[in-house]
Amino acid sequence: MAQQPRRVGDTIAGLLTSYRPLPGVADELLDKSGQVRPVWRQFVNHFLALSKEDVAQRFARGDQHLRDAGVFFRQYGKTDAGERDWPLSHIPVLIHENEWNHISDGLIQRAELLESVVADLYGENKLVADGHLPASLIGMSKEWLRPLVGVKPRSGHYLSFVAFEIGRGPEGDWWVLGDRTQAPSGAGFALENRIATARVFSEFYPAANVYRLAGFFQTFRDALRGLRNENDSQVAILTPGLWNDTYFEHAYIARYLGLMLLEGEDLTVEKGQVMVRTVAGLAPVSVLWSRLDAAYADPLELEEGSRLGTPGLVESIRRGNLTMVNALGSGILETRALLAFLPRIQALRGEPLKLSNIATWWCGQQAEREHVRQNIERMMIGPALSTRPPFEPDGKTVFGGRFQSETLETVESYIDAEGSMLVGQEAVTLSTTPAYVDGQLVPRPMSIRVFLARTANGWQVMPGGYARIGRTEDATAIAMQRGGSVADVWVVSDYPVQSVTMLPPEGAPYRRTEPGVLPSRAADNLYWLGRYVERAEGVMRLLRAYHTRLVETANEDAPLLKRLREHLESYDADTDECIPESLRATLASAIHSASHVRDRFSIDGWVALNDLAKTARQMVQTAKPGDDAARAMGVLLRKITGFSGLVHENMYRSVGWRFLSIGRSLERALTTAEALENFADPKAPEGALDLSVEVGDSSMTHRSRYAVATNRKTVVDLLVFDAQNPRSIMYHLAEIRDQAGQLSEAVGKGPASDFLRAVSHVHGALAALTPETLDTAALNKAGEAIAGLSDVLSDEYLT
Repeated sequence: MAQQPRRVGDTIAGLLTSYRPLPGVADELLDKSGQVRPVWRQFVNHFLALSKEDVAQRFARGDQHLRDAGVFFRQYGKTDAGERDWPLSHIPVLIHENEWNHISDGLIQRAELLESVVADLYGENKLVADGHLPASLIGMSKEWLRPLVGVKPRSGHYLSFVAFEIGRGPEGDWWVLGDRTQAPSGAGFALENRIATARVFSEFYPAANVYRLAGFFQTFRDALRGLRNENDSQVAILTPGLWNDTYFEHAYIARYLGLMLLEGEDLTVEKGQVMVRTVAGLAPVSVLWSRLDAAYADPLELEEGSRLGTPGLVESIRRGNLTMVNALGSGILETRALLAFLPRIQALRGEPLKLSNIATWWCGQQAEREHVRQNIERMMIGPALSTRPPFEPDGKTVFGGRFQSETLETVESYIDAEGSMLVGQEAVTLSTTPAYVDGQLVPRPMSIRVFLARTANGWQVMPGGYARIGRTEDATAIAMQRGGSVADVWVVSDYPVQSVTMLPPEGAPYRRTEPGVLPSRAADNLYWLGRYVERAEGVMRLLRAYHTRLVETANEDAPLLKRLREHLESYDADTDECIPESLRATLASAIHSASHVRDRFSIDGWVALNDLAKTARQMVQTAKPGDDAARAMGVLLRKITGFSGLVHENMYRSVGWRFLSIGRSLERALTTAEALENFADPKAPEGALDLSVEVGDSSMTHRSRYAVATNRKTVVDLLVFDAQNPRSIMYHLAEIRDQAGQLSEAVGKGPASDFLRAVSHVHGALAALTPETLDTAALNKAGEAIAGLSDVLSDEYLT
């Protein structure tokens, strides 16, 4: 009799005996009576019917999607920061739509409260004047930006996109744990969590009546476009750049919404108008969705040491020429101590908070400080001005009456000394949700980040979110930096839900979307990506030729090997290393350039490029000189040509592709000229001409074209003048000329482009020569002229 596959659990009854909620803690899966909540029942039945092997395969499928998509988070250690795999907890959090509607009502109310508070703080300042907020608390915060006082946003609203960290308490009520108003992150990760989780449960999800997320993003994108000054001005996302821990999300959201992804250096301010530097010149920007801490946005009026911002940005806002989402200075609302005052401020508006925030006491007041002192054992005590959620300790934190880090100080003396700089908060007892650990479902603490977007019809709540799941039963371990994981949030209806996409509605007139403007920095990175990849390929071919001949001659001092070694040294390639450090550095530079244009670069291309660099790093420990190193170069060459072919075949022929192609062709023409200068010289050692043809990947073509052994004329003719040979200099100069012409037309320059004229001049000068007249000196001159084209391109389009 065939053995039945091991299942996760045969029945719900079996689950109830093995799944043990924590005492005194609410659980998302089980209600107070210990029964599976109705919203979970269908999912649990589906999951328990799966074999453990099937579960493993499904989870691996979701993880593979995240790896292929390049989803990562940046984890900071004591000395460095590294990219880590996205820690998906594959079991989603299920919430019924009726409960979600209650949560939504409370969060919309809170968003309106925060809007009124920030409008007052930067406007009439009645809350401070009337004693509802302490002036010292506001004045001490680094998020309080004095230059923005009195500056009302052109849109009339300070907040357009907010997030709230919420958790369920022991009695089943939802609490607000923290307000995220400055640059709320996670919406893009929520999208990727949804895609990965839907792949894990691909049979169950389509019919599970789970609300889709696309409609939320579609409405918000339309709202952003509605904030523009003029229809031809740009909407963009402002990112701190590659080293930010949520940069992937910035690139993903930009690509998903069809918005430009800009860094501060992409922008300039002309007569109070923010402009983006593009390859076609300056273009106006009137809406920026900022993912940058506000203090760094303008070194002229805010943090003067900032290299992330744009001088003059605040003045543009002041003049009403720029809308920031959210308004600069709104980060003051994230201050932890404000949680102590918001309930009373809401009461002034005529109704209590529908969702209470975590109980908070500011120790700058005598009665509150005494309350905290008398209840130390059930308090978390930390910096009043911190903007982190309670489960992300900041600075010197007391939890359960004890410091979380070593110190000689007592808690009582800490409270006395710091006083107004501290808050006490009721210790967070978060509800638990199922996580799959070591082959079984176990309860783990959870919080949810919920996103709200302001639209023409008011606030809209994303029907889902981004759940943080604890690594252990400790609620303080749910942050990813502390080993926590993340899960998708499913809002489930009793009835079928509408399937919403980002596509136009059916029946609407079809309009082809035209490619947007290309920022100069993006063009520069695409250009150098093309050059770095081509340079790496050239070095790989040279190294393969070197190690092949090293085996053949068994004499590293042979004249040809010495010349080849000297040529490789011009690329800083040390032949004592089978996989030279300079080659790995070139590949790293290619990845660095590609990472700056993640919003314009295909997932497959990104994966292929990283796989190439990873393979090169792994070969460092295994490759040995001679045949082994030559084979290693063969493997790398197949991978890099595969990458080049992938990009060439799949990338849309936009302006960005033209810069990538120009970089590739310029580098190939230049390296070919440099190789021929060395190996087609009349004084070159025996075998140098054959090596030139081999390195130029033209051996088969030479044999078919010339019924003679290699000589200087045939080699120069094939590798310089033959316009049908995709490895020749003239082929690539013609390619650059064609791309320059297309580029000039695309940006409105017509035939007046300096770069087009320069390329045509270099092409014409070389075409006037012959294999007989193109001597070594002429090759050197041609190489210098080709290299000089880079400066012309940069001056006209990239700087």
